[in-house]
Amino acid sequence: MSVRDTIRTRVDAGTGALIGYLPVGFPNLAESIDAAVAIASNGVDAIELGLPYSDPVMDGAVIQAATQEALRNGFRLRDGFTAVREITSQIDVPILVMTYWNPVVQYGVDRFADDLLAAGGTGLITPDLIPDEASEWIAASERTGLDRVFLAAPSSTGDRLDRVVAQSRGFVYAVSTMGITGARRDVDAAARAVVERLRAHGCDSTCVGVGISTPDQVREVLEYADGAIVGSALVKALGDGGVEGVGRLAADLARGTLAA
Repeated sequence: MSVRDTIRTRVDAGTGALIGYLPVGFPNLAESIDAAVAIASNGVDAIELGLPYSDPVMDGAVIQAATQEALRNGFRLRDGFTAVREITSQIDVPILVMTYWNPVVQYGVDRFADDLLAAGGTGLITPDLIPDEASEWIAASERTGLDRVFLAAPSSTGDRLDRVVAQSRGFVYAVSTMGITGARRDVDAAARAVVERLRAHGCDSTCVGVGISTPDQVREVLEYADGAIVGSALVKALGDGGVEGVGRLAADLARGTLAA
């Protein structure tokens, strides 16, 4: 099932989707695969699989530390395709790869799209690529049918929102706050405003990320958005408690979808 269909199924059921982020290769490749399987088995509806990168511009301290450890341990881009292949062989959930654009260009855009499709991936989330500069990726994703998820922020202009809505496939990633990722006590009120603006510009599938870490925050976000994305909290749980720990947190977070 595609990520869009997964989200729509959850919305039609009166809840909303829970999307979990984990980086490939943290704390090592095998455990990162097991962790992804664990969160999907405990209520996460779709997985955002991060590719470690040496120059992150959006990642907060928890995710930066995890991805830097993965790089020190020898992560290579091919490991991302291995992880997608191994995860999809064990669980039936959509997997979007979150990656900065430079590794895709270095690998080759068409080659990357082909290898991701062959591994069973659904598409890409590209935090530093805007639709205006994405012609090569748009062409490759049209050819392969892969999803392309662009970001919308509180600072996005109306023209930018039009382009993001028109070019995204799967959902639009609504950034809930200006700045880097990381768990926060309160999901910014700006998140609701971004989603409302996206709706006004014709978006029918939007998920909120950055700052969500508790079942109550998941529930709050799903009152107005189609999905809630949790990253730093899951990465921290994996680092602190291993695969069992991250599975427990996923089950806890999934409670936030029950009363949405």
